[in-house]
Parts: sequence; C-alpha cells; structure tokens
Amino acid sequence: MHRFRHSTALVATLVAAFATPVMARDDEASGERQSRVQITPYIEAAQVVTAELQPGSDVFTYSRLGAGVDASISGRNSAASVSLRYERSIGWDDDVADVDTLTGIARGSLALVPRTLTLEAGGMAARTRVSRNGATSIGGYGVNSDSTTQIYSVYAGPSLQTQVGDVEVTGAYRIGYARVDSPDVVTTSSNGDLVDVFDDSVSQAATVRAGIAPNVVLPVGLGVGAGWNRQDISNLDQRIDDRHVRADVTVPVSRDVALIGGVGYEDVEVSSRDAVRDDSGTPVIGPDGRYVTDDSQPRQIAYETEGLIWDVGVMWRPSRRTSLSATIGRRYDSTTFYGSLSYAPNANSSINVSVYDNITGFGGQMSDSLAGLGTDFEAIRNPVTGDLGGCVGSLEGGNCTLAGLGSLRSATYRRRGVSASYARAMGRTQLGLGLGYDRRKYIAAPGTVLAPLDGLKDENYWIAAYASRQLDRQSSLNFNASASWFETGLDNAGGSLGYNATLSYYRTIIAGLSGTAAVGLDGITRESLPDYTSASALLGLRYSF
Repeated sequence: MHRFRHSTALVATLVAAFATPVMARDDEASGERQSRVQITPYIEAAQVVTAELQPGSDVFTYSRLGAGVDASISGRNSAASVSLRYERSIGWDDDVADVDTLTGIARGSLALVPRTLTLEAGGMAARTRVSRNGATSIGGYGVNSDSTTQIYSVYAGPSLQTQVGDVEVTGAYRIGYARVDSPDVVTTSSNGDLVDVFDDSVSQAATVRAGIAPNVVLPVGLGVGAGWNRQDISNLDQRIDDRHVRADVTVPVSRDVALIGGVGYEDVEVSSRDAVRDDSGTPVIGPDGRYVTDDSQPRQIAYETEGLIWDVGVMWRPSRRTSLSATIGRRYDSTTFYGSLSYAPNANSSINVSVYDNITGFGGQMSDSLAGLGTDFEAIRNPVTGDLGGCVGSLEGGNCTLAGLGSLRSATYRRRGVSASYARAMGRTQLGLGLGYDRRKYIAAPGTVLAPLDGLKDENYWIAAYASRQLDRQSSLNFNASASWFETGLDNAGGSLGYNATLSYYRTIIAGLSGTAAVGLDGITRESLPDYTSASALLGLRYSF
C-alpha cells in the first residue's frame, strides 16, 4: 500500500477510527508481544555450471563464495527482519569475469514511545537486468551479462498516533533514497535512442490528520488533514511537488460497514530541465550513459494542476482478520480508483490486494514498496545465483517488492495498477503467490530531450511463486519462480518476457553444516531481438554459526 498518498492514508486512518477495540491485533490485545531473537550468520561455497541454450551453446563454470546473515527480531516494542549477503563469483574461463555482489532486504520498526511514536525503516540491495526497451527482469542474468545492474533503496521516518481528548491525531514523515548503478553497456532502444536509466533520487512524504471517531461526539466521524509528496530525481533535475489539504467524513451504516468520503484542494507540479546540447543541437551523454543536465537553463513545467479533489467509497471490517475498502473519486484532472483488501482467515494464511493510482518516479515507487512490506518475513533467494527472488515469505503486508519493478527509465509517471499476494503456512509446507498489473503513463516537459515520452505508456504483467517442503528433520525441497511480461509504447521494441525458475534440495550433514543441490532455468523472450535461455546446476556447502 502507498500509505503516504492522501487517499490511502485516509482509508488507513478511518479503519482505525471505525474499528472497535476488540479488533486490535491478538498480540496487542494481550498487552505484550512474545520476544524472539534469531540471528544466523553463515558462509557458503558452491560450484555452478551454466549452459547457454540459445542463442548460443556455450558452457560456463564458475565458483561462488558467499557470506551473509539472516535475522528476525520480535519484541514488545520492536520488530525487524533482515537478509544480507555478499558474494564473489570466480570464473574458470577468461571470458567469465569475476563479480562481487551485495544483495539484501530489511524492514524494521521501533516504538520510541509505545503506542504513540514509532520509527520505521527499510532497505534493499538487489541485482537486475535492463533490456533494450527499458524493462527489468530478475533472474536470467547470464554468466557475464553487461546488462545487469544494482538497485539500492533505503527509507526511514517516524509515525505518530495519539489522543487529545476526543480527537485522534496521526502523522507520519518518510524520507527515502534510491540509486541504480549504470550498466556496463549503455542501454539503447531498438531504434538506437538512449534509454535514460534512472540514476538516483530523494523522496519525501508527510501526512497529518486530526479526527473524531463516529459515535464519540456526533453519529458520524469527522476529520481534517494535509499531505505533501516531494521527489527530486537527479536525471535532468526532475521534480514532483504534490501538496493537499482535505476534510473527510465517516458514516457508519452498520457495525461492520461505513461510507467514507472526502473533499479538498490539491496543487501538483512536475518539472525538469533539458539536457546540455552540442553545437548541432544533439543532447550530450555523460560517461555513465545518461543525459547531462543543463543547469544554466530554467526549469520546464511538465505537468501542473490545482483545484478540487474528492472521493467517496465504502469500508467493510467484519473482524480483525478482514478489511476491505473501495473508493472512487477525482484527482489529477481525471477519475481515480483505489482500494485494498486484507484477509487472514486464520493465523497461517493471508490474502492482500491493493489498487493504486499516483504520480511518482522509480525511487518513490521503491520506497512505497519497502514501506508496504511487513516486519516479519523470510527472504526467498535464487539458490543458483544467490539473488533475491520476486517475493519474500510473509503472512503480512504486500510481500512482492522485486517482481513488479517494471522499467528503469528515469522519467516521472502516473502509475496505476493492482497487486495481489497470497501466503500460507501448513505445517511443513509453505506456499506463496503474487501477481499484478502495472501501467505507467510518462510525464515529460515539452521542448526537452524527454518530450517524446510524454503521454506514452508502459504496461507490466507479473507473477511470482514460491513453495517449500520440509521432507524430514534433515532435508527440505524448495521451488521458486517468477515471470513478467513488459510492453512499451515508446518505440518499436515490442514486448519482452523475462522468466526464471529454480528447484533446490537442502540436507543437513552435521550440526551447522548443510549441502545444497539446485537446478535453474533463466531466460528472456523478445520480439525484436534473439531470445536468451540458460540452464544451470549447483552443488554447494553452507556452514551456519
């Protein structure tokens, strides 16, 4: 969920206002959370053989040496999950370069003042591949691919919830930073144009609201609030500045159902600068493969709107395990839809659905995804490459951060879509499934180098799944797969399908020492370029301290 957008922030606040005290979480209702600390550092060595099936037929062999830590911490006032790994791949052939990789994902919260002031933070480092149409795909890297790149994202910020008499006051602030390393080879589209790969950005978001719950002072609930969203993107000095104020009302229809609505004023501006141009008017490209920003010229407005915003909807919360909201309104000079579903039929399974609509950049999207991740999860990694999978194993929050990355283009965009995830733990078996659809409509200033992108769209359909089975006390079997279909209207590159799947077997040899055998299939299918497919096999040992 994008909790720092005014619409979904309203829904989250109203859920809390509309809910009765018995709808609190089980651990909160008891006043305590059972403390648990589990930290497992490890070292690992493995041998990998990769056979390129198409377009060539090469066979590569390389060794992997890795060290990492998996940790899970849960206390009365804190919770966190971390998976961090450093790896060095050593090629057995002169054509295979040695590569150092850092990957990891973390999410935590700390109650600075219990039940009042909480500090939240998260971070991720991941490896992905950039295609010629700007799309990303996890897996299918190849042994020595020049199109792979590293993605980094971190965020932190406090949230406040307190009561002043009959008035509930909530607020939150978040600051995030995201960066994408330059691929070794400059990415160009099928017609030879530069794909301006995202460099880095700083995103900030803040919300504040004061409200009275239904049946406290009046039969209906009332609230007023304000929000601010700012993103500064280094590529061509792009900027999103979005501010709003609004009033909202909650009208209970029954114990479980309420009608919700709001009206307000919003001021949105998206701007950028042009690229430096040479004497012939050609944009100058820097050594990192990105356009050089012309700071001597004034900013150009790409999009601006101000005026009335409104939304109306319904909220259903029959129990602490089920919550549904659906809303329609007007924002960004057009109709907007958003909503969410959270359903946990029991303690071992959960379903989460989110429908979203906002203006953002790649860095803001990454911060939103990390903030929507729960604090209790298990990282799902590709056993052959050591990289993060599309989803994490979790029974809370949206748990598929990497599966729906979409494009790495730097331009800002209006993002609409839906994502859904399902997770279940059944004794020795764990299952997870995530899928979604994401559409970006790019925003660019006329007269600038990005102007041809304005109004054009990318579409991304993605799916990710994982399953694990504990066979006995010494062994387990794991499956992990993901696929994404990306189609762009930016040139004649057409669509691309990136996919990967792995099957692995783990067995404890002695206390602390385990062995791994795994096979994997990685690939990408493209309409304008030859397909790429590779198969890999791994044998390895891990020692956990």
